[in-house]
Amino acid sequence: CRLGARKMEDYGRFLVLLASTLLVGFVSVILSLVWVFHYREGLSWDGGVGMFNWHPVLAITGFIFMQGIAIIVYRLPWTWKCSKLLMKFIHAGLNTIAMILAIVSMVAVFENHNAGNIPNMYSLHSWIGLTALIFYSLQLVLGFAVFLLPFAPVYLRAVLMPIHVYSGLTIFATVIATALMGITEKLLFSLTNPAYSESPPEATLVNCLGLLLVIFGSLILWMASRPHWKRPLEENTKVLQPIGGTPEGTEVESTMTNRSNADKSDLRINTDAARKQNLKFDEAGQRSTM
Repeated sequence: CRLGARKMEDYGRFLVLLASTLLVGFVSVILSLVWVFHYREGLSWDGGVGMFNWHPVLAITGFIFMQGIAIIVYRLPWTWKCSKLLMKFIHAGLNTIAMILAIVSMVAVFENHNAGNIPNMYSLHSWIGLTALIFYSLQLVLGFAVFLLPFAPVYLRAVLMPIHVYSGLTIFATVIATALMGITEKLLFSLTNPAYSESPPEATLVNCLGLLLVIFGSLILWMASRPHWKRPLEENTKVLQPIGGTPEGTEVESTMTNRSNADKSDLRINTDAARKQNLKFDEAGQRSTM
């Protein structure tokens, strides 16, 4: 890690929001466990109800909670002293874990449905959920290829970075919306006596879980969209050049500025050298005619 990182503006407010976000996310995971253990026969991997229950627990833990933390990891001010490359690995690692948990949660649903002869992929929840997982996987692969591996040129990273950020936030919001559809769908199918419309304790618990997911998502998107909480560009950026690779880093403006200044400096030096050379020629010519 390096020293001299810029101090964050509204540092106290950021810490309050961060603590609130972590608390809401952690409580959401706990409520999902309370739901499946207290009301839905717990967790198992035998094709029964317990196998299906892995789906909401892992989706909330990985696809929502861990993905949210991965989104704001660059905003943590104490990480500004660390190299950008290290933070890229942390960001990619958290997203990878989230994707693995999301895939396992999806497999649990298919295995449970196949064991019980229940149709797959018939609801809007399943359509949007699978679409979000596919795009999330593509986002992760492209992120590795463009921003982590040292082969993509700097100008390509500059073009793709806004798209990468926008698609990441869109996928995150879509996943939360899909989770809300899923838990509502589960309650409508499962609660019969008493019915969902009679607001039994399970329905109240799961509705509270849905509200917490909305709050968690809103806090993540708020912190991620504040420009004054963005990780500052590194001063005097040193471009890392791996063996056989392209310069690493996304501080394109700094790089282009340095190149432009270097080009202007080279041009000035060349111009001065040419002027001095012409003066020498003129002096030599004057001496030859005198």
